[in-house]
Amino acid sequence: MKEVRVGDVMRKGVVTLQQTATVMDAAKTLAENSIGSVIVLHKGEPAGIMTERDIVSKVVAAGKDPAKVKLASVMSAPVKAVGPELGIEECAQIIRDERVKRLPVLNKKGELIGIISETDIVNVSPALFDIIRERADIEGGRFARERVFTGICESCSNYSENLQRVDRRLLCEECAEAP
Repeated sequence: MKEVRVGDVMRKGVVTLQQTATVMDAAKTLAENSIGSVIVLHKGEPAGIMTERDIVSKVVAAGKDPAKVKLASVMSAPVKAVGPELGIEECAQIIRDERVKRLPVLNKKGELIGIISETDIVNVSPALFDIIRERADIEGGRFARERVFTGICESCSNYSENLQRVDRRLLCEECAEAP
């Protein structure tokens, strides 16, 4: 079976803003596009990422005026990026090790061509949830142990909306019950 690569899973059409934009601009952009983050550019290259969490913790909770604060001063930087040729298992490990939820995808010229998130990886390969979950377990168990998964059964390769964890594998109900 061919290894799934970041380029196969990433979302294209990444929403970006210049680092001179304000946090208010970012909040409006996030709301208009129903997204949780925006890549911040400096001279056309990714310089950081601004997330909903950054807005809440670094601006709103700090009592700063979002209309006056520039993204450059509160974005998460430097931004770790990956290439489209990277396997998604290695990408999942980077997400875990870097303690991030999403990574920009750059081509060989360093141009932004997409973004990949924890959710994108888990949707295509639920088994990689264990790799990503390791970070959550260390940080206090963000995910419940008895979570319901949807995706492809690791035994029969059929889609299921009720995958169950059996011996570190995600299986549909039929395969989970099989001897």
